[in-house]
Amino acid sequence: MKSKFSILLAVLALIASTLACNFAIGEPTLDNVRSAKDKDGATVATEFSPSETIYVVGDLSNGVKGNEVTSKWYVDQVEGYTSGDLIDESKLPIEEDGSYNINFYMDAPKGEWPVGSYKVEVYFNGVLNATVAFTVK
Repeated sequence: MKSKFSILLAVLALIASTLACNFAIGEPTLDNVRSAKDKDGATVATEFSPSETIYVVGDLSNGVKGNEVTSKWYVDQVEGYTSGDLIDESKLPIEEDGSYNINFYMDAPKGEWPVGSYKVEVYFNGVLNATVAFTVK
């Protein structure tokens, strides 16, 4: 009887630890997507000078190898350009499981961003996750 009780406790402990791991890991998510002046996203900004590199950073949680994050950079309101013009698109395949920052960046085109407003759409596994707006002054 004592060995059956021990086996039952061991099975219950195994089930509890498996459930705890599943709850702790959770689904892959991409949160806190923001424009910044650095690749780590520590210096969040929405206004940039024409010569600056612009970063779009997000916090990936529980990423799984094979996930993909895509950025699409658009003109919003810039003199001489049509609103909605696609500037660039970049795909970042997730190659390592885990939680960490992902980032995209764009240097000033031809040395200087035209003054105006822009937006970046960020997709996680093909689904629009966030839209980040920034201006160049």
